[in-house]
Amino acid sequence: MNSLVAQIEKMKPFFEKVSRNKYLRAVKDGFIAAMPVVLFSSIFMLIAYVPNIFGFYWSETVEALIVKPYNYSMGILGLLVAGTTAKSLTDSFNRDLPKNNQINNISTLLASIVGFLLLAADPVEGGFGSGYLGTTGLLSAFVSAFIVVNVYNLFIKNNITIKMPKEVPPNISQTFKDLLPFAVSAMIIYFVDIVVRNVAGANFAQMVIELFQPLFSAADGYVGLAIIYGAMSFFWFIGIHGPSIVEPAISAIIYLNLDANLQMFQAGEQATHALTPGIQYFVATLGGTGATFVVPYMFMFMAKSKQNKAIGKASFIPTSFGVNEPILFGGPLVLNPVFFIPFILAPIMNVWVFKFFVDFLGMNSFMYFLPWTTPGPIGLVLGTAFHPLSFVLAALLLVMDVLIYYPFFKVYDKQQVEREQEEVVSGEELASPELDGDVAIQASESTIKDEKNVLVLCAGGGTSGLLANALENGAKEYNVPVTAAAGSYGTHNDMMKDFDLIVLAPQVASNYEDIKKDADRLGVKLVKTKGKEYISLTNNPKGALDFVLSTLNSEGEEASDTTQLSQEGI
Repeated sequence: MNSLVAQIEKMKPFFEKVSRNKYLRAVKDGFIAAMPVVLFSSIFMLIAYVPNIFGFYWSETVEALIVKPYNYSMGILGLLVAGTTAKSLTDSFNRDLPKNNQINNISTLLASIVGFLLLAADPVEGGFGSGYLGTTGLLSAFVSAFIVVNVYNLFIKNNITIKMPKEVPPNISQTFKDLLPFAVSAMIIYFVDIVVRNVAGANFAQMVIELFQPLFSAADGYVGLAIIYGAMSFFWFIGIHGPSIVEPAISAIIYLNLDANLQMFQAGEQATHALTPGIQYFVATLGGTGATFVVPYMFMFMAKSKQNKAIGKASFIPTSFGVNEPILFGGPLVLNPVFFIPFILAPIMNVWVFKFFVDFLGMNSFMYFLPWTTPGPIGLVLGTAFHPLSFVLAALLLVMDVLIYYPFFKVYDKQQVEREQEEVVSGEELASPELDGDVAIQASESTIKDEKNVLVLCAGGGTSGLLANALENGAKEYNVPVTAAAGSYGTHNDMMKDFDLIVLAPQVASNYEDIKKDADRLGVKLVKTKGKEYISLTNNPKGALDFVLSTLNSEGEEASDTTQLSQEGI
């Protein structure tokens, strides 16, 4: 097993390169930027239709009033994502362009929206139809964004623009600079629209959905679900944020299915599409990638190892809310040969059992979108509209995951007990550095007089909050002028200028080279962290503060080299 993990780890650079792909990252970040819209709209769906389960129905007039905000937000999700994806992709291209010759991301956002309307909206009397402006138009949104940004990049990079005299104000000059790429990208997309309508007899959005329908169906099957969520766990096991690679490939499908499920439910039919955001958040990644909801509780209540018990106590609360980095890196589970099989197997078995409940027992699939931090069993019940079988399934998944992890947990716990006994015999300390002891760096004498702002970035915002909170507590306790904020990679570009230091959590550390270009341009310090190092800092406010002070006071290209914790071998 050790040799297998070693071979897998050799593949890590390739997968990290894939995860940094501009287009995959733009799709993911485009969705992250639009997530408030999805969350906002889902609230109205819950209000409108959850009462039906208990026999209460709103009048048609009241129902129309409740549903209107949904239709005017989620109903134009494709249009919004076309803009946010284009902006994200523009930011990626700008990293490789001179500072004085950047692509205007607001212009590409607008051009992408125009292009999307050309591809997805049918003309009707007095305007255009909205049938494909929502989730059904997401694939068209990505196509529009990719075409627009590449056209802009070609024009701006080669200075193919309308140049104005120096006396003309910059905002007016920028308008003329954007005119040519805007016009050319719009005309290219319009040409695509004309060709598709004449060949396929439908708009581009409809044609794409029909073309990819067999793939959508395959992805929603047992094999497709196993590949999708097995791959997500596999990537996380080798230390790469799995959703960063997998989610962009399925993002359009999962929201299409979610919308279709809601329509089925509203029509009095069973919601049957399994592949939705809910199956990822509350089934496949129940408690975080690897279906780890039960693991901290096993560490806490079943372990004989003192260190494992301490890790369980420190990680069961965040893991219950889907933030499982403390157990992933504190256990550790990632890159730990003992846990390779259950880490991959548990998510696959979870989604298969879920699909069995939907296909053969008549349970509704997910039809409502809920925040990923909702505790898994609660999210499963709410997302399936309180279907009676969802209560049974929630309990069954927890029991099944315990059974899957248990034999491997016992092996690992035995290893840890033996190691602790050997350390007692040899007179070594048993203290768990990442949980109980002080971090193994000396406090830097604070030379900070002015307030310093620190931004911690992770993939979804949950993990970064752990370190940001620790920093805030440390700064308050020792009266040091440091403030901290948590953010997610992909939404950070517009925030960076307001911070003095950016700390990358382990899950986004592979993006260091990309974000460093942005940080250097803004004169902001950047540091990346490793797994156990990060978990140590989140559990030690004083150590977290020392880490930040040391980084701010250090010189050199990569601050993490001069502030690395002494944790080799942990």
